[in-house]
Amino acid sequence: MNESIDIPILSGLAPLMADYDGCILDVWGVMHQGGPAYPEALTCVRQLRAAGKRVVFLSNAPRLAPQVESVLNGKGVDATLYDAVIASGDAARLALADRARPPVDGLGTRYRLLGPPGSDDVLDGLGYTAAADVETAEFLFGIGLDDASNRVEDHEPILQAAAARGLPMICVNPDLLVIRLGVQEPCAGALAARYEQIGGRVRYFGKPYPDVYDLALAKLGLPPARVLAVGDALATDIAGANAAGLDSVLITGGLLADELDLAPGEAPSARDLEQACRAAGVRPRAALAAFVW
Repeated sequence: MNESIDIPILSGLAPLMADYDGCILDVWGVMHQGGPAYPEALTCVRQLRAAGKRVVFLSNAPRLAPQVESVLNGKGVDATLYDAVIASGDAARLALADRARPPVDGLGTRYRLLGPPGSDDVLDGLGYTAAADVETAEFLFGIGLDDASNRVEDHEPILQAAAARGLPMICVNPDLLVIRLGVQEPCAGALAARYEQIGGRVRYFGKPYPDVYDLALAKLGLPPARVLAVGDALATDIAGANAAGLDSVLITGGLLADELDLAPGEAPSARDLEQACRAAGVRPRAALAAFVW
């Protein structure tokens, strides 16, 4: 991306919405950051609904939609505020359910879980079996890290052993990190990135990859030109929207706030925003400091 890019920094979402009939909304960093939903974000979604807009929440959570929906409901985002919830786990489960088709044909059925115990329920009922070690596994199943091993380097022996055997990895959360109540935590995407560095092969499910956007657009029932995607991550939310042919709005108060050293509610300079987007090779239609109407 060499040409100059002008990204308007707006005070709210309202001026854009005459051009769209629906939104694909990120969850973490837009609606909340590990605690209760942001009051201003709830108000924004209520305004969208009052204006007759369709809303789908699209999350990179390595879970199935009902679990993500339950979390949203518990944070005050009730079911009247959206038409559907899609998670990266939904896209992974759909693909893994048909072992005769790419990209999972030839994958095998025995997996070594990378994630907390019991976090592999995306595979329930599909005929896959957890392996106790890398030596008996046919692929790695990347859900995330856990409290006992919450650094990427803690997983290095497993990753090296799997790479030596040529095992593929299925990564069900492409995010590199999340900010939980102000503290950065690595996600499954960080494990996958390290695995690729040492020669491992990874198949990702979730933003910015097309599977989840196909699911979200199907739920919206709208042409892409009438859909606006909103998210806080350049490499997933904005890159994914760009690849899917969707206009997008970047929320700079999420992941980008740390990178640009922004105080809560502070907008970046136009220069800093342009540099960040150029470095990521993406272009949102506009930016907001927070998800406000």
